[in-house]
Amino acid sequence: MSVHQKEDNRKVTTHRLCEMKQRGEKISMLTSYDYTMASMVDAAGMDVILVGDSASNVMAGNLTTLPITLDQMIYHGKSVVKAVKRALVVVDMPFGTYQAGEIEAVQNAIKIMKITHADALKLEGGVEILDAVRRILDAGIPIMGHLGLMPQSINKYGTYNVRAKEDVEAEKLINDAHALEDAGCFALVLEKIPATLATRVAQELKIPVIGIGAGGGVDGQALVCNDMLGMTNGFSPRFLRRYADLNGVITSAVKNYIADVKSCDFPNEQEQY
Repeated sequence: MSVHQKEDNRKVTTHRLCEMKQRGEKISMLTSYDYTMASMVDAAGMDVILVGDSASNVMAGNLTTLPITLDQMIYHGKSVVKAVKRALVVVDMPFGTYQAGEIEAVQNAIKIMKITHADALKLEGGVEILDAVRRILDAGIPIMGHLGLMPQSINKYGTYNVRAKEDVEAEKLINDAHALEDAGCFALVLEKIPATLATRVAQELKIPVIGIGAGGGVDGQALVCNDMLGMTNGFSPRFLRRYADLNGVITSAVKNYIADVKSCDFPNEQEQY
């Protein structure tokens, strides 16, 4: 009898993420914003693809995530879902689409799900947004929570520094995490908080806890794809590990193309009809 284990290519679901936590298998998550990138990320075996509102920064050049609109997130989400065969696709609800009240929140959530065909949504916040969370969950839409550094609240913070270093904020984060789990969230993202605090939250919760800058004691890790591929310059937080230098590769390739065009080397006889 062969002991070779075949690669698991089944569609990733919220239930399977919980199973991964139970058996101690770490969860991998990366962002994607377009069909081409999502195709490659999914084919590589990614567990979760986040269509993040970081598209506001990465794709549109904005300083914060706040300007991106609901329709823009739907555009990115729809493009990514078309490419994905295995990964769980989660779409961020952008700023202003769920904070004003639970009725508007559930209407916007339904719109995202109906048009993009995504698997789940991600919302930032704790007890302050619980009414919206419950209403969206009641509509049958899975929710991934997000605590710690919440980029949609950057104007309130005034800084991207590590959050929950003080006892009061740390205690609130723990309470918020339990409240989101109790409400029915299937997973939780913790961004840029002390590793010891993140580990405690992951140990206390039954749902998977995925960290971005939250240390190695959580149930999974997330990064912005363009950052880990080295496509962006000038952004080097401690938690970022670059696995490639695509900025250098792409810049070099474009320069070579320009040189070949200028020198009449491209196209050659084999590259024309």
